[in-house]
Order: sequence, then structure tokens, then C-alpha cells
Amino acid sequence: MQKLIKILKSAATAALAAGLLASCANLAGPRQIELPLAKLQAGVERRFPLDNRVLELFDVALTRPQVLLQPDTGRVGLSMDAAVAPPFGHQSWHGSMALSGRLVIDAARGAVLMAEPRVDRVAFDGIDESRQRQLSKVANLLMDKVVHDMPIYSFKMEDLRYAGVQFVPTNITATARALVITVEPVK
Repeated sequence: MQKLIKILKSAATAALAAGLLASCANLAGPRQIELPLAKLQAGVERRFPLDNRVLELFDVALTRPQVLLQPDTGRVGLSMDAAVAPPFGHQSWHGSMALSGRLVIDAARGAVLMAEPRVDRVAFDGIDESRQRQLSKVANLLMDKVVHDMPIYSFKMEDLRYAGVQFVPTNITATARALVITVEPVK
């Protein structure tokens, strides 16, 4: 009987240890972090206004960015006010631009990026159709230069540490109101 009790205690101890190890594994397993649209908006706003000269022909000022998540396409949209002027001219054009980019994770930088930017819309007040097309070409050049691999959000190292385990972002999903980032323990 004594031996049976000892065996049962050993089995119970082993089962308890296995359960504890399994729960620890769950703590250090994949997790999801939700980044609400407001947090993304605040991060993008810190990078604006943007002032650039394109092809030494136009001074471009971009202001008031608005982030739009596009869950159906896996992209993120960005609309902004734009002002374009020749560097030595007195005339300038004011309007808006909208672009989108594919969402990617740069695990090394701990960042969510906008890759492969594409200009979706350019609209300037008081400009005829042919000039709108010219400004669209300028906008595409500018987006390649300025927004290429632009971080939409950058993690702090402490954001990616939980219970003494360092995590790394591995997957991203867009919803209408947030980005959901899957993080996994560093292997």
C-alpha cells in the first residue's frame, strides 16, 4: 500500500510538473497585439509635414495625413493635403492625394511598414486634366522617394517583452479599426 501511495504521489507530481510546463509554454507561445487606428494615426502624424523637392522642378508640401485601414486588400491607405509649386514661380496648386501601400513586417526593425506605395488619387483645385496627369506622375515619383518602406508603427523593445521572454512580430492582419500583429518568442 505504501508503495502504491508513493507511486501515485510520483505520478501526481509528474502530472503537475507537466501541467506547469504546458502552461509556461502557453505564456511564451504566439500572442496577438492590437494596434488601434488612433495609435497608428498618431504615429504617422509625427512624421508630417513633409517637404520635398521633386526632380528639382517642384516643391511639394504634404500635411494632415489620415490613415485608413483596408482589410479587404491587406493594404493601408493614407490621404493628405498637398501643395505643389515650382521653386521659382509665384503659382502654386493646392489639393489632396491618396495613396496605399502593402502592409509588411520588418522584424529586424520591429516595425510595421508601408511597402510598394501606389498613388490612388490626386486632385488639385483649378487644374485642367492634362496638368492633373502631370501632377500624378510627380506624385508617383514623390511617393517612391518619401513613403517607400515608411514605418506605420514601430515597436519599442519593451513592447515585445513579456514575462522575461523576447517576442518578434511575425504576421499582420488589418481590420476596419486596428492592425492585429501576431508575435512569437524569439527562437
